Amino acid sequence: MYSYRVSGLEVASEVELPGLIPGDPDSAPDVTIRRAAVPKSLDGANAIGPTWQRTDGRFLMHVPHVARFLLEGGHSIAFEAEDDAELQDVAVFLSGSVFGVLLHQRNHIVLHASAVLVGGKAVLFCGQSGAGKSTLAAALGEHDYSLIADDQCAIEIGNDGIPRIQPDGRQLRLWEKSINQLGLDERRGDPMRNRLRKFYVEPVAASDAAVPIGAVYALLEIRGQQQSDIEQPNVVDATRLLVANAYRPLLVHRLDQREIYFRAAAALAATSGIFRLKRQFEFDEMPATIAMLRTHWADIGLGDAAP
Repeated sequence: MYSYRVSGLEVASEVELPGLIPGDPDSAPDVTIRRAAVPKSLDGANAIGPTWQRTDGRFLMHVPHVARFLLEGGHSIAFEAEDDAELQDVAVFLSGSVFGVLLHQRNHIVLHASAVLVGGKAVLFCGQSGAGKSTLAAALGEHDYSLIADDQCAIEIGNDGIPRIQPDGRQLRLWEKSINQLGLDERRGDPMRNRLRKFYVEPVAASDAAVPIGAVYALLEIRGQQQSDIEQPNVVDATRLLVANAYRPLLVHRLDQREIYFRAAAALAATSGIFRLKRQFEFDEMPATIAMLRTHWADIGLGDAAP
């Protein structure tokens, strides 16, 4: 068995999951991942999507030509590979989409986001695939801002009302173009999938402790003569923004979790701040984006904008 720590949970897995933080093999696992026979459908399914089915406590997910995954009670994942699927492909989904669903099962608030450490707090960058979350986190890493999580951020709100994020990965996942533009070839690792030009990249530094959240930014691309800017929406729009950037937002509705996301948005608005970050997508605009962020961090009290 391999041991990992994902979003604060100890995970025991029968298969290797590249890019994750090693766990404690002597600790009792919160989640187990194993090979097993997985049904093609669930009896008594009370919710059905195009590639998934759900009953109380069970979730069946199908990735065509890769595998079927059965999640139970937020504590176990069974998978059955399909056709001649490579185990490498199965592992990508296990540590990504499948684990994101399991966190939803555990009623965690899960954002499609990457995060770095700024002034002792987590700064999150939200957006759908291709929004530039990982690229921005990697660029900030070159300025000594430690990586906390990439692509998936699980938020917990403590008894003190403060939202915190658990570390969730020790490697970035970057497209080849981003690696080349940022000059990260020396830290490029294995490809995530053999037919995909996306690679694991070792960060300059990574945080391994839970930290309070300092700010959440939703990434918006602008073009032409539009000006880069950071704006703070009202509480209602901020709530909608948070739900829209959930990891698999449809599941928030199907699993009846809108209420916990509304509470999370209110807590973040009160203790941290939810913002829209409008910026040019071109790589040569990255220094200007980082400078704008550093100024904003100083303005909202995240220190002097230093790492």
